[in-house]
Amino acid sequence: MRRQRHGTSGQDQRQGKARTGSGRLRLIGGRFRRRLLPVLDHPGLRPTPDRVRETLFNWLVTEIDSRTRVLDLFAGTGALGLEALSRGAGEVHFVEADRQVAQQITRNLTTLDVAMPVHHQRAQAFLDTRPAQPFQLVFLDPPFRQELITDCCQRLEQNGWLSEGALIHVETEAGLMLQLPTGWQLIRETRAGDSHTRLYRRESGQ
Repeated sequence: MRRQRHGTSGQDQRQGKARTGSGRLRLIGGRFRRRLLPVLDHPGLRPTPDRVRETLFNWLVTEIDSRTRVLDLFAGTGALGLEALSRGAGEVHFVEADRQVAQQITRNLTTLDVAMPVHHQRAQAFLDTRPAQPFQLVFLDPPFRQELITDCCQRLEQNGWLSEGALIHVETEAGLMLQLPTGWQLIRETRAGDSHTRLYRRESGQ
């Protein structure tokens, strides 16, 4: 589940009423396979198609295990982070600017009987700090057409968020020219409609 690309950012939507609606997020693989989790009836959230998540996690099938630390930026309902958790990731941090949306991620983690950190914070401010340990996998899936990608990628690189050989999933609007840190190598990509999904590996020694 991700935030709708053409709306405002999470904190700008706080005045909108949010409630648990009839929507459901279905986890598609791993130990929580087929589990259905509630989705807020909230402006700016829409489901990530199962086939998109399935493609991404097919790419990652040999990359996630109990030692993998995952960072889910612009988490929305946390579908990518939850899917990584279901598939065996040892630790997942969720970052979401909208308080109500972040609270729903926490409730869904409780439903799964899992305790993981949910940071109610703008992604850029979160990345201005330095982590206790670097991450092996990052999901970077911000709202489209808000010019957030380049800045977030630079902060990930400069502030010590990435391990050697880290994988970074980047999803943008189609046609966007990326300015990425030196040493990020494109290893997979796919397009669907207005969406361009890429997977990069950070070269060792960066």
